[in-house]
Amino acid sequence: MNDATRCDGVTRRDLLRVGGLTALGWGLGDFFRLQHLFAAETSPVAKAKSCILIWLDGGPSHIESFDPKPDAPEEVRGPLKTISTNVSGVRISECLEQTAGMLDKLAIIRSMTSPLGEHNFGTHYLMTGYKPSPALAYPTLGATVAHLRTSAGVLPPNIAVPTFTGKVSGNGYLPPATQPFSVGGSSNRRDRNRSSLKVRDLDFYRGLDLTRLNRRRQIVRAFDDFSRAKDAATPTATDPDLERAYNLIASPKAKRAFALTEESEETRQRYGRGNSIGPSCLMARRLVERGVPFVTVNSTGWDSHQDILKLKQRYPTDKNAPLPSLDRALTALIGDLDDRRLLDETLVVVMGEFGRTPKINSAGGRDHWPNVFSVLLAGGGVKGGQVIGSSNALSEYPKDQPVTPADLAATIYTLLGIDPNQELQTADGRPVRVARDGARVIDGLIG
Repeated sequence: MNDATRCDGVTRRDLLRVGGLTALGWGLGDFFRLQHLFAAETSPVAKAKSCILIWLDGGPSHIESFDPKPDAPEEVRGPLKTISTNVSGVRISECLEQTAGMLDKLAIIRSMTSPLGEHNFGTHYLMTGYKPSPALAYPTLGATVAHLRTSAGVLPPNIAVPTFTGKVSGNGYLPPATQPFSVGGSSNRRDRNRSSLKVRDLDFYRGLDLTRLNRRRQIVRAFDDFSRAKDAATPTATDPDLERAYNLIASPKAKRAFALTEESEETRQRYGRGNSIGPSCLMARRLVERGVPFVTVNSTGWDSHQDILKLKQRYPTDKNAPLPSLDRALTALIGDLDDRRLLDETLVVVMGEFGRTPKINSAGGRDHWPNVFSVLLAGGGVKGGQVIGSSNALSEYPKDQPVTPADLAATIYTLLGIDPNQELQTADGRPVRVARDGARVIDGLIG
């Protein structure tokens, strides 16, 4: 019998099942509730309670980081040397010295591949697991997790530190409340308090206290109620941005989550104070400690079309170039989570939108190269001390076990206890899978 699916997602076989339920006095609504219950029961067991995504905005060079080619010709291997790690036979960039000492806790995917070598498109594919489409804006990983998970307290379930990348829509077709809440804070190098990442708009303006703020919120709600009374078609939900802002300002406990001044000077130095990625990773740790399901750390400066050596050192006394800063912040984060017994329940992902060309260009840099690149994962059920897949000798394409961004998304969702096959709904009721049809969980990655 043909089991064709109707446009509302109901198959002919489903209708026959409903017919059987009708004999018991149950209807279509009961069937959908049962279907949801069965889906919940078959969801994967969560290895991780939360996820920290360290986003290397601009496209990091895999050859200068996690997939060096020391035996390739000079124009391919580049100017950086490589070092051995505590995993036998695995070498990484000389700039990742501390990372090399804890690679037994990490997994490297060296066979990521995508056809999209433009920043916006590449970011969309990696951040959502779906290729961009003019017909539908897809939600990012963080928005989907925020939609399907609840967080403790009043902290938003999806937070970006210091800000979210502007290259992709945050929530796509999901409700606005799933958008990433950007912490903000100063990014001015001359600001001595930069490493504190003081969150914007969490303090009262002059002359405004909690009583007056609450009164203003009630006035807004009254106008909303009046609007709904006049127009029954107006949505009944309150403004999520207003609610989030009020909840954060009104909660001293929530505001304390962003207070890096509570951390010791030793801890802050270990993460790195003279760059944004160090304090951002420290804040991410504080947020997942307090039950935030998804935190994105947005690190810029990885678009290296000119002078690839700037990833190591931008001027003679610079200790805060992208690679050494990542090395310091990542290892501090992994070590901190491990010491606090949070690593097993916190998934850490390090990635950007694509890799870099196999050959150094005429400007001494590397251009966009999505054909093959690397992603790093740790904690949250990931089996450490291994390399998944490989690129060919000249880092042109995957040599074995190619992994797509859709596969990576399906794996991340599975580690977080979310069924990649689960269906969400657009505002007009269209069903859309959490992960793209055909996406598979990466073989061997989950411990």
